[in-house]
Amino acid sequence: MSTITILLLVGGVGIAGIAAGYFLRWVIALGAKGSMEIKVRKMELDAQKKAQEIVEEAEKAAERDAKAKLAEVKKEEEQLNKDKDRLVQKEEKLESKQATVDADVEALKKKVEEIREIRTKSEEALSARTEELAKAAKLPVDEAREELMQAVEKDSAESIVQRMQKLEVAGKEQIERKAQEILTTAIHRIGNAMPADVISTKVELPNDDLKGKIIGKEGRNIKAFEHASGVDVIVDDTPGTITISSFDPIRRQIARTALEMLIADGRIQPAKIEKALKKAAEEIGKITKEAGEKAAFEAKVKGLDPRIIAILGKLHFRTSYGQNVLAHSIEMAILAGLIATEVGADPEIARAGALVHDIGKAVDHEVQGTHVEIGRRILQKFGASKEIVHAMEAHHEEYPYATAESYIVQVADAISGGRPGARRDTIEQYIQRLEDLEAIANNNPGVEKSYAIAAGREVRVFVNPKKVDDLEAYKLARDIAKEIEKEMAYPGEIKINVIRETRSIEYAR
Repeated sequence: MSTITILLLVGGVGIAGIAAGYFLRWVIALGAKGSMEIKVRKMELDAQKKAQEIVEEAEKAAERDAKAKLAEVKKEEEQLNKDKDRLVQKEEKLESKQATVDADVEALKKKVEEIREIRTKSEEALSARTEELAKAAKLPVDEAREELMQAVEKDSAESIVQRMQKLEVAGKEQIERKAQEILTTAIHRIGNAMPADVISTKVELPNDDLKGKIIGKEGRNIKAFEHASGVDVIVDDTPGTITISSFDPIRRQIARTALEMLIADGRIQPAKIEKALKKAAEEIGKITKEAGEKAAFEAKVKGLDPRIIAILGKLHFRTSYGQNVLAHSIEMAILAGLIATEVGADPEIARAGALVHDIGKAVDHEVQGTHVEIGRRILQKFGASKEIVHAMEAHHEEYPYATAESYIVQVADAISGGRPGARRDTIEQYIQRLEDLEAIANNNPGVEKSYAIAAGREVRVFVNPKKVDDLEAYKLARDIAKEIEKEMAYPGEIKINVIRETRSIEYAR
């Protein structure tokens, strides 16, 4: 076979291979195109399905929103219907009231017309009678009327005056009789007993040997006790008792309680004395609180602030002219409530105003001002009502009578304090003198506290050692003595005892 033939064969085979390759490539491309179209179709189907799901979800959400909106609209519609019903009811009530008012107006108009008719008839009758009288007397109508009036006035003047006088006297007698009935009824309905505290307290001793312990070595214990408590301890020959004397009842009760604690303990020394006095002061605080609560219960007074009740309880140990102030306040509250009920005032306000009328006396030795002004500030500070403040503030006429209850409180105070045996002037004057002595001493700079003891014959003045030195202490004693001589009148002499004490305390641990 020739070379040309071989080349031709090879070329043909090459051409055939190329053609077969192109054909195979076309077939593969055609298959790939079909596969791509299938994928695209699948994606279109998936997209249509997703779109259908979104549409369905949107339709469901729209349906839910529509239902919620429909429920809200229905609720609002129900509320509108209710409001409409209420308005209809109100309108019906208003129409009914308007009908009643219209009927009343018509009735009044009829009554006015009747009155006018009666008045017209009366005037006509009077005119006719006057004309008849004028004809009978042959006088003009005006002259006849004038003469008739003068005659009637002349004949009736004396009887009219007498009648007016009788009415005035009868009215006064009736008013006075009614007032007496109210007051006597109120007084009769409460008890007449009124205990009066004294200005000294006796403490019973198990045996007289304790008197030596109470006095202590060189009087150390009794001096420490008097120094810390501000009372006068009297140890005399009376068997089984010692006497605690002080014008301040709370101070006296604290001292008595502390001394009883020390006696029960058996160990009496300065350190124990201070602890006992502190504990006794806490116990007396509890007692005063309970006394205030009991007083409010007995007086039937409610709604007072607990702090007002606590201050009120201090009056349990306070006297005024020998009359226990808390018992006096309870008695006044009962009287005021009875009187208020009789005269138509507010018994609750009257009772509350009477119960707290002297509350300022509980702290008047600590705060400047009259007990009325102090009491007003206490009540206002702790939220008492204006009605109660008005009721209590006028019982000494420092403030005007603002309400009917303020008059009643003043009357109840006069009844309670004015009945026989209720008060003793001498004790009150004595206590006032002791309070004045302490006030004069306390007004000086550097003074921490002062106590009037020994029946007012001695004033113990305790000064701050950092503010007052020894030389100033001598000068302070002279100044206080001169001020007492200037301000007060008293028999004998008063000892001014200025005490300057320095304590150094340290603890070993």
